[in-house]
Amino acid sequence: MSVLALVGGRIALPDRIVEGKALLIEDGCIAGLAEDSELGPGIEHLDVGGRLIAPGLVDMHTHGALGRAFDECDARAWELITDENARRGVTSILATLVATPLPDLLASLDFARHWMGSKHGGSQVLGVHLESPYISPAQCGALDPASLRLPGDGSPLSILQYSDILKVWVLAPELPGALDLVETLARAGILVAAGHSAAQDGVVAAAMKRGLSHVTHIWSAMSSVIREGPWRKPGLLEAALTFDGLSVEMIADNRHLPPTLMKLAYKCLGPDRLCAVSDAGSGAGLAEGESYALGALTFEVRDGVGQSQDRKVFGGSSTLLNQMIPVLTEVVGISLPEALRMVSLTPARAIGLEGRKGSIEKGKDADLAIFNDDFFPWRTMIRGQWI
Repeated sequence: MSVLALVGGRIALPDRIVEGKALLIEDGCIAGLAEDSELGPGIEHLDVGGRLIAPGLVDMHTHGALGRAFDECDARAWELITDENARRGVTSILATLVATPLPDLLASLDFARHWMGSKHGGSQVLGVHLESPYISPAQCGALDPASLRLPGDGSPLSILQYSDILKVWVLAPELPGALDLVETLARAGILVAAGHSAAQDGVVAAAMKRGLSHVTHIWSAMSSVIREGPWRKPGLLEAALTFDGLSVEMIADNRHLPPTLMKLAYKCLGPDRLCAVSDAGSGAGLAEGESYALGALTFEVRDGVGQSQDRKVFGGSSTLLNQMIPVLTEVVGISLPEALRMVSLTPARAIGLEGRKGSIEKGKDADLAIFNDDFFPWRTMIRGQWI
């Protein structure tokens, strides 16, 4: 196989930015770094013109884009979403599904399995992230309360038929039967996440002993400290910021969270436990004022974010992951190497795919985003192929 050398760029390694080196790509994989003087005459060169060569972004929580959603059992919808993500430098995603009536949810999972079993352009769908029906009605946020269920009603067995594609399963650990379900999911190799939950910290600790290891979109649809008489009872939020052994998602669109809260999450968790996610809804890429669906509910893009029509809750972000990098660096004040880890290696590690994805390291898949200064890609590569 021929070797491609990317030259004239700034190469983003996990801990630093390297200049004056060539990045070698061979047989769909990263072959290493080399001095320009070491490149033989048989190597193809591509000068990237001083641009940033970054690992392809990994979005472990994204619902859709351009008015379409992964809940749709429609090839055109999935093509539009994955193509748009690839255009933004997002090379790997988890197709995120929301709580819907069980027959609809099973149909969506069946379609996802079929899609993943065949070849497509656009971002790679590495699996499914399920914001499941087993969440707290008090913390359902933008999810349809009519679709919620209890873990002990037998329905998880139907969903677990798709354990081969399920990467993340979000639930409320305080629900009856939830701890047993946590253990079942963890044994099946699924990342169990607490989210849309009213749990107190003791329940979270108990769930961690059974296999819970992740928390979805911090500060969004989760319990915080309450008072019972004179006693203060911490919630899921405080557990997420405090307990070791949890990876945590943050929607870094500068809308869901103000800068102070994003800075607090970074200070508590650091770049190796805090994953930046888009949580993009179908409104991503739509114009201000356009409407879209999330499950059975309707939302609009207002002030740069998805909002319910009564303006009481957010309905997913309208920002895709590449646009969150400057929020992390300029608003939160995180260094560029750490910000890039939060959108690549850290989520790849959370879902157990850091051996192949998430960083520019020898032997890994050649998934790359070559960014202009505005963090919109000049080119995107997936497994050594330009997209």
